[in-house]
Amino acid sequence: MASSMKMSTGIKPTRIASGLGDLVVTRQGSRAATSTRASQAFSQGCLKSSAHSAVPNSWRRRYGGGSESLSQCSKRQRAVDTTTTTTTTNYEGVPTVTDLSGLGAVENQVGMTYRSLDALPTRKEVLAAIPAHCFKKNTAKSLLYAFTSTALTAACGVLGYLFIPLQAAYWPAWVAYAIVTGTVATGAWVVAHECGHGAFSDNRKLQDAVGYALHSALLVPYFSWQRSHAIHHANTNHLEEGETHVPAVAGDPKGDAGLIAKSKIGELPWTVLNSIIVLLFGWPAYLIAGASGGPVRGATNHFWPWAGEQGRHSLFPGGWKKKVLMSDVGCFAVIGLLAYWAYAAGSIMPVLALYVGPYLVTNAWLVGYTWLQHTDVDIPHYAKDTWVWAKGAFSTVDRPYGAILDFLHHRIGSTHVAHHVDHTIPHYNAVEATEALKKAFPHLYMYDPTPVHQALFRVASKCIAVKPSGKGGQYVFTDQPLAA
Repeated sequence: MASSMKMSTGIKPTRIASGLGDLVVTRQGSRAATSTRASQAFSQGCLKSSAHSAVPNSWRRRYGGGSESLSQCSKRQRAVDTTTTTTTTNYEGVPTVTDLSGLGAVENQVGMTYRSLDALPTRKEVLAAIPAHCFKKNTAKSLLYAFTSTALTAACGVLGYLFIPLQAAYWPAWVAYAIVTGTVATGAWVVAHECGHGAFSDNRKLQDAVGYALHSALLVPYFSWQRSHAIHHANTNHLEEGETHVPAVAGDPKGDAGLIAKSKIGELPWTVLNSIIVLLFGWPAYLIAGASGGPVRGATNHFWPWAGEQGRHSLFPGGWKKKVLMSDVGCFAVIGLLAYWAYAAGSIMPVLALYVGPYLVTNAWLVGYTWLQHTDVDIPHYAKDTWVWAKGAFSTVDRPYGAILDFLHHRIGSTHVAHHVDHTIPHYNAVEATEALKKAFPHLYMYDPTPVHQALFRVASKCIAVKPSGKGGQYVFTDQPLAA
C-alpha cells in the first residue's frame, strides 16, 4: 500500500487500520476525496491467500482469509486493484474505497460498492480446497445433536406447563416462554434441515426418519421442503429460477408496490411493517402460495404438488408429487394431535400458549436466517444469462450470531457460506470448512460483522426491489421508485 495519497481537497485525512493496510481517508459526511494509489489489495492483511486471490477487479464488502478467525476481519473492507479510487463514508460512518475506473463497480443506494466477479473458480476447484474429512458424516454425533435439541425443546415445554399459570395476567411470562422455547426449537428445525440435505447420516432411512419426525412436529412438510430447498441451493440469487427470497424487480407491479409504500409511509413505519410481514407471515405464505419463490414456477404449494408451473420448471415433478403427499400425512397427523389436545383440555388456550407461540418464533428465526444469508444492500442478484454456480454460492453471507445461538442453532448462520458451497457438509465440520474457504478464496468469501439486529433493520429497510445495474446482468437493490 502506498504510504501516502495525494488528496484533491483540503480536508485533513484520517488514517485507519484495515486488512488492506493503512488507508488514508476523509471523514466529512459523504464528501469524496479523490486519491491515487498502487493497489496491494490481495496481498496484505485479511487478503492473504493462494493464487486464486489475485483476481482482477474483484472485491467484496466483507473479507475473510488467511488464518484469522471469523471475528477478526475489519468492517466494510474494499479491495480495489485499480489506480484511481475515491474514498467515501458509508451509512455506518466507516470509510470505504470505491472504484472510479469504470471497470465494473456499481454503487447502491447507500454508496456501497458491489463486487465484480471477473474470474471464478469451478465448483470442483472450490470443493478441492475443503479437507476431505469435512464431508464425512458421523451418525452417532448427529443423533446426539438431534437428541440435545429435542430434549432442550421438550424441557422448555415441560417447565412452561408446570410453572406458568394459564391466565391472562401471566401473558408477559408466556411471551418470554414463546421466545425462549421457539429459539431453542429452532435447533431441532436445523437438524431436520440437515437431514433433508443428506448431511446427517449415510444411513438414508434413519436420516429421513429423523428429519420427517422433527419437521412434521414443527408442521414442516419434510420431503416437499427438501425438494424446494435443494432448488434454492442450486439456483442461489438467480433472479428467475431462484427459490425463496427472490426479490421483486423495480418497474414490475410487485416491486413498485413496495417502493411506493415506503415512500408514502416513511422509512421507520415501512421497516417495522415489512419485518412483521416477512418474519410472521413469510413462512406460511411461502409454503402455501410460493411467496418469494422463483417467478418461473408461479404460485406453488408445498402441500398440493399440482399447484404452479407443471412443465420444465415444476417444483414437484414426477415422483416428488407422491413425496409431497407423504409429507402432508406427517403435518396433518400433528395438526390432528393438536386438535385432540385442545378437545381434551376443553380449551384451545393450552395449545396456543405451549405450542403456537413457540412455533411462530421458530418460523421467524428460520425466515430471518434465510433472509440475512442472501440479502443485503450490496449483495447482487443475477439474470439467467450471467448467473453461474460460483456467483450464487458465494452470494452468501456469514454473520455473527454469538456463542449461545451458534450452539442452539448449530452454526446455521455463521457457517452458511460453506453450507452453500456443499450442503452435505455436517454442521460440526462446517467451521473447519469455512476456514479453508476463507484461506483459499478470500476475494469470494463474505462475512459481515454488523450485529444481526442492525443488519436485519438495514435489510428490511433498504432491500425492497432490485433494478438492473447496467453491468453484465447484475441486479442491485434499491429502496426508491424508478424515475418515470
